[in-house]
Amino acid sequence: MIDPARPPAAPLVAVLDIGKTNAKLVVADPATGEELWQETRPNRPLAGAPYLAIDAAAIEAFLLGALSNAPERERIGTIVPVAHGACGALVDEAGLVLPVMDYEDPVLEEVADEYRAERDAFAVTGSPFLPLGLNLGRQIHFLERRFPAAFARARHLMMWPQYLSWRLTDVAAGEVTSLGCHTDLWEPATGRFSPLALRRGWDRLVPPLKAAGDVVGRIAPGIAAATGLHPQTAVLAGIHDSNASFLRHRLARPKDEPFVVISSGTWAVLLASGVPVSGLSEDRDCLVNVDALGAPTPTARFMGGREFAAIAGEAPAPAGPGDLDRVLAAGAVAWPSFVAAGGPFPGRQGFVENGEGLDAAGRSALAALYIALMADTSLDLLGARGTVVIEGPFADNALIGPLLAGLHPGRSVALSRDRAGTVGGALALASGGRAPEPRLRAVEPISDPRLTALRSRWRTGPRVAVG
Repeated sequence: MIDPARPPAAPLVAVLDIGKTNAKLVVADPATGEELWQETRPNRPLAGAPYLAIDAAAIEAFLLGALSNAPERERIGTIVPVAHGACGALVDEAGLVLPVMDYEDPVLEEVADEYRAERDAFAVTGSPFLPLGLNLGRQIHFLERRFPAAFARARHLMMWPQYLSWRLTDVAAGEVTSLGCHTDLWEPATGRFSPLALRRGWDRLVPPLKAAGDVVGRIAPGIAAATGLHPQTAVLAGIHDSNASFLRHRLARPKDEPFVVISSGTWAVLLASGVPVSGLSEDRDCLVNVDALGAPTPTARFMGGREFAAIAGEAPAPAGPGDLDRVLAAGAVAWPSFVAAGGPFPGRQGFVENGEGLDAAGRSALAALYIALMADTSLDLLGARGTVVIEGPFADNALIGPLLAGLHPGRSVALSRDRAGTVGGALALASGGRAPEPRLRAVEPISDPRLTALRSRWRTGPRVAVG
């Protein structure tokens, strides 16, 4: 029997991990870092919306159902929302005033030129001009221009993690890791809203700012009744997903130690510590994120999960060193880019050269080689130093880490042995930075002279399909 006046003993943490492709609930033990239970569903677009939109109601229903299904749910003491960037919700007291826009809607290109004329310079925001709606400011501009009556009803603009915390607690909050994630709304260097946000009055829609690890409130009574959670369950403000992966490594290392985290999933996001934010290449998808401690953080990105699938297929076969050897012997090369959503080679059409004879495992090896080459390029664009830590699905790939180490002799690469860096970052927030240290495994580089030659050729070779 739950005693509503007393918090749960030995509390667990529930992580609401909302990626671009999947929504997931993970229940974990903050003392050990162990993931005890999880439930996942694929995200689908909202049917009948006036533009491509995220089905927020379906995601909420899934999360509440998963919380209800979680074993020992009465022991959950803290909920941490974690979610992808370039996503915001416009709400009034009753809920959404407009559907939550999906940043991949091509309709956003219709306002590209007029929005470009209004946005601030890269030097101000550290936010490059990105395709579609990857700048959240372009989405807000579009919604305000096309749906002025509905937009005028909005009381708050919430980033995606804070929308979830609001739905659980009825308490509105803003937070900098999502505000500072290529939105065009934030100045990382000064820690304040951008001139664009001030000119358009969008800053007034953002609720009071909280730190990612701040408790915004306890779950609402209706949530407790619907899920069986303890009424004293606390909900944190929440955090941008790649920043969650980065946070636990920053907390585990000396303050001045340089390192890089590659957070992988639908996107590969490289966040670098210990290097300056000046000199980043705006036209090659480099930007300035803001980490959970408020520090400007040099970042590079490419849509790695999507590109890997474009080369290897949606159900890729396992690949090992023998498959890679056949790829190199055939002279097979994947040239960028396979997704028109930023990355270090924007505007280029990807294609495969000499890949006709590759079997499924060979295509997987070719895809791993491509991802390693893209990450290698991005690391150089950042001027990154120190150990490179790979998080997420790419850490489970047998070739990506060793290839990344082999492409640059002397580079230290480590693989996270934890299934999701986002969960580790969430546990760090829930524990005031005292979560278990990341479990890392150093990789042995693949040393092959053919890689050195390929690295040089790949950076200077063809960038468009032939014929």
